[in-house]
Amino acid sequence: MASKIGLITAREYLTRVTKKSFILTTLLTPLAMVALMVIPVVLMEMADDDTRTIMVVDDTGVIAPALQSSKEIAYVSVDQPLDSLLAADNVDGILAINDSVLAGTAPLRLYSNGATSITLEGNITSQVNKLIEESRLKEYNIENLDKILDDVKSDVSITTIRTDRKNGDEGASAFVSYGVGVLLTFVLYMFLLLYGQMVMTSIIEEKNNRVLEIVVSSIKPTQLMLGKIIGIGLVALTQIVLWCAILAVVAGFVLPAMLPAESIAEIQQMQAGALDVTAYDSGDLEILKALGMLGNIGYLLSLMGWMVLFLIGGFLFYSAINAAIGSAVDNIQDASQLQTLVVLPIIIGLVCSMTAAASPNSGLAFWMSIIPLTSPMVMMARIPAGIPTWEIILSLVLLVASIYGMIWVAAKIYRVGIFMYGKKPSIKEMIKWINYK
Repeated sequence: MASKIGLITAREYLTRVTKKSFILTTLLTPLAMVALMVIPVVLMEMADDDTRTIMVVDDTGVIAPALQSSKEIAYVSVDQPLDSLLAADNVDGILAINDSVLAGTAPLRLYSNGATSITLEGNITSQVNKLIEESRLKEYNIENLDKILDDVKSDVSITTIRTDRKNGDEGASAFVSYGVGVLLTFVLYMFLLLYGQMVMTSIIEEKNNRVLEIVVSSIKPTQLMLGKIIGIGLVALTQIVLWCAILAVVAGFVLPAMLPAESIAEIQQMQAGALDVTAYDSGDLEILKALGMLGNIGYLLSLMGWMVLFLIGGFLFYSAINAAIGSAVDNIQDASQLQTLVVLPIIIGLVCSMTAAASPNSGLAFWMSIIPLTSPMVMMARIPAGIPTWEIILSLVLLVASIYGMIWVAAKIYRVGIFMYGKKPSIKEMIKWINYK
């Protein structure tokens, strides 16, 4: 029996992993993700060379001199009529500031020779708003007002100490854990739908070609079903393992090479607990925590290990259902109606994962990560937050037990469904197939 399942498994696996589409997808997807992070930075650097000159006509006399130029935007205060400037062809833009702007009764007017940008408009409004606020504060005649405002300004960061761990280890940032959890959930969501549907489609195609009738003359239907599920599952496993390896290389070598030496030193100090967090605002501290997590190979490998286990479990569970559906119908159109049984719980798991990532210790997060229908995705949303290991083990044990039950049910349907043609069975009829001896 094992040798026959092995033959089907090898055929399904080798047929798919040797395709050019699989090789290109496996290699290009992580590279595309890296490119999406790197290209915007490169484009921003390239755009830095383009400086727009903005002529400022300021009726207030206080805003224009205080505007700060940058590499991208140069502000030039001019004492000319607005009409004469508008008649000129070599002006990038003209900022007209009316007397009523200080009182908030008139808007700024920007005359642009061509399309403007969010960066330009945001720079102008943020600077002018700040200057107007300073002007209004000066009207109160409070001595040393700027110093008072600097003294009362606060940007507190938070460091979580896990009392449920030995030595009071620092917990990961809730923001970073949420982002990692959501990312892992989407990866599982994509794999469960894509490769589960691949099992169903393969069975429908072979059933229509009458290939299954020939194959089952030398192998049991259950063995054929298991061979297909395991073979396609190994394809998914191969792809995720290769992605994990590429991610480890990027985190261990590419990321450190891209970061400046100062940032690397700060990350090392933070990991050693020697970083003065009071010197950083909360946003910068979150970025350092995220970079520190991405650079921690051991932590990433542990996450990838759990994800592989839940990927295998979730795939086997849902692929058994897909195999049963594929054997019971003759075409993709009929299968799409029954596939709601697969897609709906996966979508529910995805939605619940968002809540679980935000509040990993809630009752909803716990139970949805234990129920096998949703546990693969919801549990992966909780793991980055550092939940107790026994919860993960319990979830896996229940998932494995459910896999055995689902494969048994699917095999009962499969052995009857592959010989049924010309009629789409109802769920009631499929339940009767399960009871056949």
